[in-house]
Amino acid sequence: MRWAALVGGTGTNLGALIAAEAPIALVVSHKPGVGALDVAAAAGIERLVLDPRAYPDRDRYDAALLERLRAHGIEALVLAGFLRILTPPVVRAYVGRALNVHPSLLPAFQGLHAVRRALRYGVKVTGVTVHLLDEGLDSGPIVFQEAVAVRPDDTEDSLTERLHAIEHRLLPKAVRLLDQERLIVAGRRVHIRED
Repeated sequence: MRWAALVGGTGTNLGALIAAEAPIALVVSHKPGVGALDVAAAAGIERLVLDPRAYPDRDRYDAALLERLRAHGIEALVLAGFLRILTPPVVRAYVGRALNVHPSLLPAFQGLHAVRRALRYGVKVTGVTVHLLDEGLDSGPIVFQEAVAVRPDDTEDSLTERLHAIEHRLLPKAVRLLDQERLIVAGRRVHIRED
């Protein structure tokens, strides 16, 4: 499959995907000048910036995004730091073929600033979730989850660093399995077909 990585940050997850030889054909950022674009450039991957400020509303932005994805023959999506909620037409176009990574054990701490909110709440355990995209907020069927103990002296930065290490391992694995059509969804459960 031809994959697009939707990004908006430093590019650490994109770097992990590239290092794992994920079949990323296009990198799309919703922010100009982010590190992920440099990571893509260094790997020779085509880059596209779609700045939301250039569009009158979310629907027009996502229509432009979908048009560009189709023009590039993109068959699957991986969200790696793309901090926008995609509208239903985009999600439906890639149903069962779009992955997201989130720094919490979903359904806990959905949305932005999950690590900060987990620390403020005082949780003893948090983690990473890789899930299929659906029309809700971080609510799609879960592919992988891995827990991380929160240390008494953790800061947002120290905990994020440990979570990133897990993201960098789980996200490429999920992309590989989906690319090989080995993820079987039954209701809210995702099973891995053994070869």
